[in-house]
Amino acid sequence: MVNDVVVDLSRLQFAATALYHFMFVPLTLGLTVLLAVMETIYVTTGREIYRRMTQFWTKLLLINFALGVATGLTMEFQFGTNWSFYSSFVGDTFGAPLAIEGLMAFFLESTFIGLMVFGWDRLTKAQHLFVTYLVALGSNFSALWILVANSFMQHPQGAEFNPVTMRMELSSFGELFFNPDAQAKFVHTVLAGYVTAAIFVCGVSAWYMLRNRHLDFARRSFRVAAVFGVLGSGGVITLGDALGYVGAHVQPTKLAAMEALWTPEPAPMAFNAIALPNQQEQRNDFAIRIPALLSLLVTHSLSGTVPAIDELEQQARERVRNGIPAVQAMEKLSANPQDAAALAQFKAHGADVGYGFLVQRYAPGGDLTKVTDADILRAARDAIPEVWIVFWSFRVMVGFGLLMLAYMVLATLMSLTNKVEHQRWFQWVGVLMIPVPFLACEMGWLVAEAGRQPWSVYEMLPTWLSASTHSVPYMIFSISGFVLLYTIFAIVEVFLMLHFIRKGPEDHGREGAGQLAAAY
Repeated sequence: MVNDVVVDLSRLQFAATALYHFMFVPLTLGLTVLLAVMETIYVTTGREIYRRMTQFWTKLLLINFALGVATGLTMEFQFGTNWSFYSSFVGDTFGAPLAIEGLMAFFLESTFIGLMVFGWDRLTKAQHLFVTYLVALGSNFSALWILVANSFMQHPQGAEFNPVTMRMELSSFGELFFNPDAQAKFVHTVLAGYVTAAIFVCGVSAWYMLRNRHLDFARRSFRVAAVFGVLGSGGVITLGDALGYVGAHVQPTKLAAMEALWTPEPAPMAFNAIALPNQQEQRNDFAIRIPALLSLLVTHSLSGTVPAIDELEQQARERVRNGIPAVQAMEKLSANPQDAAALAQFKAHGADVGYGFLVQRYAPGGDLTKVTDADILRAARDAIPEVWIVFWSFRVMVGFGLLMLAYMVLATLMSLTNKVEHQRWFQWVGVLMIPVPFLACEMGWLVAEAGRQPWSVYEMLPTWLSASTHSVPYMIFSISGFVLLYTIFAIVEVFLMLHFIRKGPEDHGREGAGQLAAAY
């Protein structure tokens, strides 16, 4: 059995590397599409300013793309090094979308980004535009397959569990791909990337206006990004609602934690706008509530209700009791795969095998015959994620989302009426808004992943059972090395971004691109 400290350190390392990596992903997703928009305007109008815009923002994309690749590659290796049982358990299913992402999406993106940077004088306008479209398509395809894999962890479908091999075996690629969680999450995530890129371009353009530099370039970049961003902002909120609706059905524990909903309530259910969750006593020490709003948001009706944490814990206790015979049957099957009685026992209780694994953590010596009612209660309470993390991460994300929508609407109106360059206060707002979408994306990731706990595969494989058997000193050394390395990467990203932003669009072109490529 893996040491609990090792499990926590393994989680911390993966969380740290994922958070670092996700600083770069949204900007790449959005900038590739925004560049396609800018270059399309250049090709259709022939106006040189849009070529300059495309080339300059491509340079910043290249910086971000390089750091994103560097931080992303190591994450997949962690599945084998730190999460070996997880890799064995889901590798037949989880590996398929990851392999497709690498072979199709990443290779497409990484191959054509070179042509996009260096092909301006070697390709025709139409050919170069096509290359830019392929880069945008590749980056978004990459997100699609990664989110298909992640959604299997959130809502495992398209696979069947084999109790003899202890593996989730792929049964339907169509069900895996068309997982409702994957489809809603993909659109929500890529639109968040579009908003991130829009605010980034608006912020840098606003900085040029503050410095009275490159004004025509800044005005046009700001306008294109503002219109692009206002459409994306509306989509993010709309698809966020759809994702919440899906999540209410497939992950009720996450929803209950997001809303700090401890006890059942009649319809229409009130929404906790602000609360201080107390998980120890299972109540909110303080709450400001909006009547009927939760029912409207989650069920799209005034008569709908969702289960509370008390109800979910009671269901978890029953499922733990039902899951214990399933795990015991697997132990018999490991000794004799042809044991018909054990196979029948597993089929009768197999739907709750994950809950049997959940309580095995507290079984003395792993012997489930010695599990007590207190152990079952502990396991049932484990089935609820850390409420305060999920609750507040969700509200910070939503708050930032509404702030970005308001900013993008105002930015679009002021840009279309040619007022941006005359309002220094709004230019400063644009600069200060740059970190907001990055923070919102990180909060969204926390909601998705912390809200899935205590499972690495929801209701099938507990996180405590998924980790490799490393030592604590090894994990501390590994985490320290990754955090140090990734911090250096983040510093390099900021330094290079600021360096080329200060140089401005006049210094774009093959020479600048060559200098940038040489830096890597």
